[in-house]
Amino acid sequence: MPATNAAIWFSADGYDPVRMGINGRRVAGEGFLRGFFAHADVDEFVSLAHSQADHAAFAAMARAAGVTRPLRAVRLDAPAAMAPVEVLNYPAPIPVSECWRRAAHGAAAWAICGVTHTTATRTVMQTIFDIRSAPQMPWDALICTSNAVQASIRRLMELAEAHLADRFPGAPLPSRPLLPVIPLGVVCDDFRPDRDLGRQMRDRIGAAPGDVVAVTIARLTPDEKFDPLPLFLAMELAAAEVRMFGGARLHLVFCGQFREPLWQETFAGAAARLMPSVGYHLLDGARPEDRKATLSGGDIFVFPIDNLQETFGLAPIEAMAAGLPVIVTDWDGMKDTVTPDVGIRVPTEMPRAGLSTYVSQRYLGGTDSYVQYVGQMSAMTRFDVPAFARALVTLATDADLRARMGAMGQARARALYDWAVVIPQMQALWAEQAAMLAHARQTGGPALAPRNPAHLPVGPATDEMFAAYPTTRAAETRRLRAVATGDRPGPRETFALRNYAMRRRLLDDPARIEAILAAFAAAGPPGATEAEVAAAIRYPVASVGRAALWLLKYNFLEEIP
Repeated sequence: MPATNAAIWFSADGYDPVRMGINGRRVAGEGFLRGFFAHADVDEFVSLAHSQADHAAFAAMARAAGVTRPLRAVRLDAPAAMAPVEVLNYPAPIPVSECWRRAAHGAAAWAICGVTHTTATRTVMQTIFDIRSAPQMPWDALICTSNAVQASIRRLMELAEAHLADRFPGAPLPSRPLLPVIPLGVVCDDFRPDRDLGRQMRDRIGAAPGDVVAVTIARLTPDEKFDPLPLFLAMELAAAEVRMFGGARLHLVFCGQFREPLWQETFAGAAARLMPSVGYHLLDGARPEDRKATLSGGDIFVFPIDNLQETFGLAPIEAMAAGLPVIVTDWDGMKDTVTPDVGIRVPTEMPRAGLSTYVSQRYLGGTDSYVQYVGQMSAMTRFDVPAFARALVTLATDADLRARMGAMGQARARALYDWAVVIPQMQALWAEQAAMLAHARQTGGPALAPRNPAHLPVGPATDEMFAAYPTTRAAETRRLRAVATGDRPGPRETFALRNYAMRRRLLDDPARIEAILAAFAAAGPPGATEAEVAAAIRYPVASVGRAALWLLKYNFLEEIP
C-alpha cells in the first residue's frame, strides 16, 4: 500500500531522547515511530538516512517495537529509490534543502511532509519564508499540531507572500503547502497509573492521605518552558483557601531536569519564599520510574505554560491518559486538547501590538539569543494567577470532580490522541498527497520537469559557480600518460599520508585509483583518454575523470601536449 505509506527521514536527533537528550521534539518523534510501527497499515517500513548507523538505529527501533514486516534502507543521496513509496516524512518543518534536492528529479517525483514543533526559533521562521520561494509544491504538507500553531504558520506565510509580492510585483506566487491540523499522539497504555509507585511517591514527599498533590512533568527552566513564580503564588493563594475547607495540605511536585544547575537553586528559593504553606518537591525527569510515579501519585496535573517555545503540550495528554484532571494555561495546543470536561484552562495575555517589536528585532539581528528572546517574551506573558488559584481550590476540594474529570480525560486521550487514532490521520494525509501527485503527473507541464542539478541556485555544481577561479578546466578528450615515479610512494600510500580517511569522505577507493593509473601506464608513451581507460577497465568515465584529476594533482599522470 505505497499510497498510504511514507519513507521516514531518519536521524537519531529526531527520535532518540534517551541517547540524544530528553526534549518534547524527541519524545514526540520516538512516540510517533512507536505508533507508526504498531498501527501503520503498510507493507514495508522505509528509512532514508545519511549513514548506515542511522539505518541500523531505525532497524533497532523497529525490532524493539516488534516489527516483522520488511525494512528497506534508502540512501539519502539517492532518494528516488524510495519508490513506490511517494511521500517523504520529515521530523520537523519541511527543509528547503529537501525541496531543492527533489527538484533535480522533478517537482512531482515525490511529496514531502513535515511537522511543527517549536516554531519560535529564527531557523524555523526563516524556513517558513524560504519554502515560499523554494520549489515547494502544493502536494507538500506541513502538519500543524494545533489550531493555534496553524494560525501562526499561516500568518508567517502571509507576511512572506506580502514581501514577495512587493519585491516581485506581478509575479505569480506558488500555492502554499497543505497545512492540516493533526495532533501529536501518545501510547495511552504507557500511562496507566501504577498505584504502588504512586503510594511510594506520596510517602517519599510526606503527603498525608488527605493531602492534595499537584504535579507536573516538564523541562525545568523559566526561560524555555514556564516561569514557576506565578504558579507558586497561585499555589499559596489556593492553600490558604483549601485549609478553610478541612485542612488538607497542598503539595507541588516538579518532575523534570535542570539543564542549568542555577535554576534548581532559583526554583527552591522562590518556592520557599512565595508558597511557604505548600510542600515543594523535586523528582528526576530522566528516570522513567519517577515520571510514572509522578503521574500515578498526583491528584491534579498543572501546566502553567507562558512560553513561545511550546506549540502543542504533550505532557497534559500524558496526564489525561493517566487519569488526572488538568489545570493548564489557555495557550497554543491546550486550547484544543483541554476541554471543560477534562480540566480547566486559565486565561493568558501577551503584549499588545508595538510593545514587543524591539525584542523581535534584537533577536532577528543576533543581539539576543533564542533563550533571551523567549525569556523576555515570557516576562511579558501572564496568566491569571487568581483564576489559577480558584481552579486549584475547585479541584482540591472536590475529589468526585477530580475523579470524573480524570475518567473523561482518559477517554478523551484514548479517543483522540492515542497513536492508534493519529497514525491513520497521517496515512490519510499521505494518501491525499499521493493523489495530488498522480493528478499533477497526468496534467504535466514544464514546472514538473527535472531541473539540471548543476544549475540549482542554492548549490550549483562547482564548475558553474566557480568557473572564473582556475586557469582552465579539464577536457575529457585530452591524452594522459603515466609519469615515472621511481621509489616515491604510490597512490595508496599517498592517500594514507594525506589522511583523507579522517573526514570519512574518499574521492574513490585507493585500489580503484591504482587500477586507473595502471591502465594509463599500460597505454605507454602515447597515453590514453579518460574514455579509452574507462572502456579498457569497464569503469564509469566520470569515475576515471575524477581519479585522473587526483593523479595529476600528485604528479602520477601528465598531460601530453
